[in-house]
Amino acid sequence: MNIVCLDMEGVLVPEIWIAFAEASGIPELRRTTRDEPDYDKLMNWRIGILKEHRLGLKEIQDVIATIKPLPGAKEFLDKLREQTQVVILSDTFEQFAKPLMKQLGWPSIYCNTLEVADNGEITGFKMRIAHSKLSTVRALQSVGFDTIAAGDSYNDIEMIDASKAGFLFRSTEKIKADRPDLQAFEEFDDLYDAIMKACAK
Repeated sequence: MNIVCLDMEGVLVPEIWIAFAEASGIPELRRTTRDEPDYDKLMNWRIGILKEHRLGLKEIQDVIATIKPLPGAKEFLDKLREQTQVVILSDTFEQFAKPLMKQLGWPSIYCNTLEVADNGEITGFKMRIAHSKLSTVRALQSVGFDTIAAGDSYNDIEMIDASKAGFLFRSTEKIKADRPDLQAFEEFDDLYDAIMKACAK
């Protein structure tokens, strides 16, 4: 039995931190896992910038409320879920994901949680498990699933490599150059077709 594991940001919805960087006028916050493979380092750096600018969870949630799924993303996800099981594996946070999952029709998502002070300051974060995407893929495989994975960033590579089939989707030129062995797609229809072919094997 197959289960498709999809990244969220950059695949189904725009990058939250890039949207917040643009809304807040803080260009440094455009840095994502496409640029920095070490997620802990990236998040601690982001929290430092938020503290410096006295910005908290509410300000980020206000921006998230304006974000819409990427064009065609919901249709792709609906079509895919008619054919196979799908789970979203994301390094985002519960406090960020809910309004986006509502727009996508409430697919299953496994993500992390933020530590937030009473005044709304983001003080830290709690990862669900180490190497959360890889660990989840291996756990699904341990209970009889064949996984097929797709993502756009460095933190997706482990789950892609560990799966029966894996694809890059709307990734960077650098990541595609680093991993020329991985099929890379730009359009949802092409990714859907590749996933369906993998499911049939």
